[in-house]
Amino acid sequence: MTVEQKRFRIERDSMGEMQVPEDAFWGASTQRAVLNFPISGFRFPRRFIQALGLIKRAAAETNKELGLLDPKVADAIARAAQEVADGRWDDHFPLDVFQTGSGTSTNMNANEVIANRAIEILGGERGSRLVHPNDHVNLGQSSNDVIPTAIHLSALLAIKEELVPALEGLERALRAKAEEFWPVIKTGRTHLMDATPIRLGQEFLGYAGQVERALRRLRHAEEELSELALGGTAVGTGVNTHPEFARRAIAKLSAWTGLNLRETDNHFQAQAAMDGAVEASGVLRTITVSLLKIANDIRWMGSGPRAGLGELLLPEVQPGSSIMPGKVNPVIAESLIQVCAHVIGNDTAVMLGGQGGFFELNTMLPLIGYNLLQSITLLASAARNFTEKCVVGLKATDRGPELVERGLMLATALAPVIGYDAAAAIAKEAAATGRTIREVARERTNLSEEELNRILDPARMVEPGLGVGPVAG
Repeated sequence: MTVEQKRFRIERDSMGEMQVPEDAFWGASTQRAVLNFPISGFRFPRRFIQALGLIKRAAAETNKELGLLDPKVADAIARAAQEVADGRWDDHFPLDVFQTGSGTSTNMNANEVIANRAIEILGGERGSRLVHPNDHVNLGQSSNDVIPTAIHLSALLAIKEELVPALEGLERALRAKAEEFWPVIKTGRTHLMDATPIRLGQEFLGYAGQVERALRRLRHAEEELSELALGGTAVGTGVNTHPEFARRAIAKLSAWTGLNLRETDNHFQAQAAMDGAVEASGVLRTITVSLLKIANDIRWMGSGPRAGLGELLLPEVQPGSSIMPGKVNPVIAESLIQVCAHVIGNDTAVMLGGQGGFFELNTMLPLIGYNLLQSITLLASAARNFTEKCVVGLKATDRGPELVERGLMLATALAPVIGYDAAAAIAKEAAATGRTIREVARERTNLSEEELNRILDPARMVEPGLGVGPVAG
């Protein structure tokens, strides 16, 4: 036998023999998929492999309880599956995301890795079929219910452990800045044009409110994802599985993860469609739009320092130009904005993937799972980075308050007193002459200086109210 031949072993599946790298835990079915799908180099992420491992462990322990699996075999499978969930064998999941639309290749990859590792635990040789990937590891399951379940479970774990903490941290930071910036009164803007005064803290309170509602929307997405397809097997009928299998296995998954998981009450929709994942992706898109607004507002308020708005000082984290000395750019906000664009693209892919449900099965499951998980992880990472490297270090400048007195929309406060038309005339004259509203109002009304001071007090304009009643002017 040559050195080259020693690097492989022979594995078998229903289609015959395959050469498999001798140090690999996967078997013939996985090796066929390695050869069939040399597409992108994209791999399912850690979270997805973790979910598969947990599902296979729950299946083994449940089948043992139901008397369907030899206890020694079941225990070996459960141990091997937990090792997969813990990330010990990630290198043995080599398959491309762009594969069979049901994810069967990846389900069999998990079955074979766990089977061969369980064989090793029992003292046997890899490939011996002492533990069978289909008969034992996949007992009571189908790729068609396992992969949708893994998509939901992995997304829920990523949301709980990554995205929710990141958004909660961002909300806290924005609320802290709202309190810090509350005394700062500046010119508001609508249509990108000057509007009535607003507190800088009120703007940041608005941003915090967007993130608060993002978390609320995310809770709804979690509720949708908590409904699992496990138990439907091939087409939703539950053929070849024990009637108690899904309920018991899902109860174990809930206990291990702390998630409130439940078996779907309609297996046919759970496998024929991926509407829950599509909705969850839509929630991520909505969160993305909120983050885009916040990041863009902050970088615009920090624009300058001389020729921009200059109302905020953003933390200086790196030089901004290879040619312009001293230039510093809002790079952390730009990073978040690019992530948001990518997530919106992912949502389009998930939406199109959702359209891949034909009759009893969606056949774009790997695409949906990959993009949904990537969106969650990217948003979590970018939001956390934006919080730590941008929001926490923001400082207000004097620029905003300095421009309030020159703002033409102070005339709004005059409208309830002298009428809309008279106030508009004052605003137009002030704009044409370069003078302030106060200066023109002194000439065109009979309001006293004390009345003008009270009416044109910016602090009175950042709270609800009508001010004083109409007087002659």
